[in-house]
Amino acid sequence: MVTLAEVAQHAGVSASTVSYVLSGKRSISGATRQRVEQSIRELGYHPNAGARALASSRSNIIALMIPLRTDMYVPVMMEIAIAVATTARTHGYDVLLLTGEEGPDAVRRVTGSGLADAMILMDVQLDDERLPLLRGTDQPSVLIGLPADTTGLTCVDLDFKATGALCVEHLAMLGHRDIAVIGEAPAVYERHTGFAERTLDGLRARSQELGMRLLHRPCEGGYDAMAVTLARILDERPSTTGFVVQNESAVEPLLALLRQQGRAVPEDVSVVGICPDQVATQASVRLTSVSIPAQEMGRHAVEQLVAKLDGRGSDEVLLIAPELTVRTSTGPAPSTTH
Repeated sequence: MVTLAEVAQHAGVSASTVSYVLSGKRSISGATRQRVEQSIRELGYHPNAGARALASSRSNIIALMIPLRTDMYVPVMMEIAIAVATTARTHGYDVLLLTGEEGPDAVRRVTGSGLADAMILMDVQLDDERLPLLRGTDQPSVLIGLPADTTGLTCVDLDFKATGALCVEHLAMLGHRDIAVIGEAPAVYERHTGFAERTLDGLRARSQELGMRLLHRPCEGGYDAMAVTLARILDERPSTTGFVVQNESAVEPLLALLRQQGRAVPEDVSVVGICPDQVATQASVRLTSVSIPAQEMGRHAVEQLVAKLDGRGSDEVLLIAPELTVRTSTGPAPSTTH
């Protein structure tokens, strides 16, 4: 391993000069800085992370808390995590991934140990038990998600309330009056997970404003669970002609079950998804959908956090406006229903 002293000897300067170039603590002439940086590149020198952390009181690490639950769609979570990691690297930070469901204990561990300079929290609940600890520490943090009370917090998320409203408006414009929402697994609502609750708020409020009837049913996803959920919906509300699906694992089972029952999409029923574009475009019927801007959320979260670390940031809520892409799964409501 190349040492700082070897870099100094190669560049023809003192070890302290190399240290000042690396830390930026003192002004170094342009020619000297260039010579030192060239030696660093040629020798392949990497500063010792532990020594650098001691010298700067910074670890240059961001902790990302992302509980990987079986009732959540993991590919979206991981797409956000990858966006966080790649954006962090462009700012000179590495990412420490915390995947356990430790809640407040994980926050205490990070803030109390100096493991990381800052935190990004995912899977945010409306009344998240981690929030009092975040508000009580000086360590910068950003939430990917929106709790009920955002006071003193920095948050970034898709505007899920507007997303729900947008789905309803699209179906209303096509003449649908009875719509059913196939939601996430029941446990997601039992935890009062922010994105699911806010979507439901938007769906219900806009349906009421437009005089539409709306039925919401959580679903575990998968064929068997979807079969039970669909049978229940059509038994309770046989006039249903529009579906909004916020559950990636329920998309294909729903489309298959509708086919089996002889309900053509979109001639007899319309389906709108709230899901990644990849899920929408690869479905057996290309779904009209509102996409989940996973990469954008991850990038914004890191940029907000770096601004706070640099003393430039302030507490703010950034909501990304939803965009609905019309594909082949939605059409005019039929004049008669099954």
